[in-house]
Order: sequence, then structure tokens, then C-alpha cells
Amino acid sequence: MAEREKLRIDKYLWAIRAFKTRTLATDACKAGRVKLEGQNIKPSHEVKIGEVYHVTKGAERRILKVTGMAENRTDAKTAVNFYEDITPFEQTHAFKSVFQAPVLTRDRGTGRPTKKDRREIDDLKDGFFS
Repeated sequence: MAEREKLRIDKYLWAIRAFKTRTLATDACKAGRVKLEGQNIKPSHEVKIGEVYHVTKGAERRILKVTGMAENRTDAKTAVNFYEDITPFEQTHAFKSVFQAPVLTRDRGTGRPTKKDRREIDDLKDGFFS
């Protein structure tokens, strides 16, 4: 695979599978969820080897160090060769989800949820897991 001199951050994040689509990666950059040294960066920012990016996706926060240039999207096993995930264990999504997951309980004897209750439960789940 030929390495390029210049590569946009949105394309890089899509290629290493940090985002499912390039559009989502572009939108994350525009919304300020991708940072370099604490500063928001534009989707057209050129990636350089050795830079460290802070990427926020939902409740998940990752710190990625660039170790190679990935121009095209590849399988997950190959994609990990182009970055190093240096996120501390305390900030990983799996660690947080155990402590921040909402506990849905209903009082005993209240019966089945009404349609309104079910919608409120669905809204609560969608708000947390999206």
C-alpha cells in the first residue's frame, strides 16, 4: 500500500474505522468532537505521523496516536496498524457503561407499562445509548 504525503483527518478517521462513514467523521470534526492539543480541527486538517487526537463519539472518548497513513478503508485487523489507542482504561466506553447505565425499574404491582410509559422508556434508552 502506497503511503501519501497528505491525508485529511476525516478520511483518516474513516479509514482506521473510528467512524462508520466519512460523513460522520466530517460532522464530528465540524462539531468539535475531534481535537488536536485541545483545539478543534477542521475536516480538511492534514494528518501527520506522531500527532495525538482526542476523538469523542457519543459517551466514548478515545485518544489516538497516528502511527501510519491509511488512505483507504481496510479490514479491522489491518486498520490497527495505522494508529495506537492510548486511551487510559478509566476513560474507555466499556468501563463507563458499567457505572452510567440507567437502571430501569418499575414498582411492584403497577402492571404492564402503558403506551405512554413505553415511549418514555424508549426515549430514555435512545438518549443514553445513541
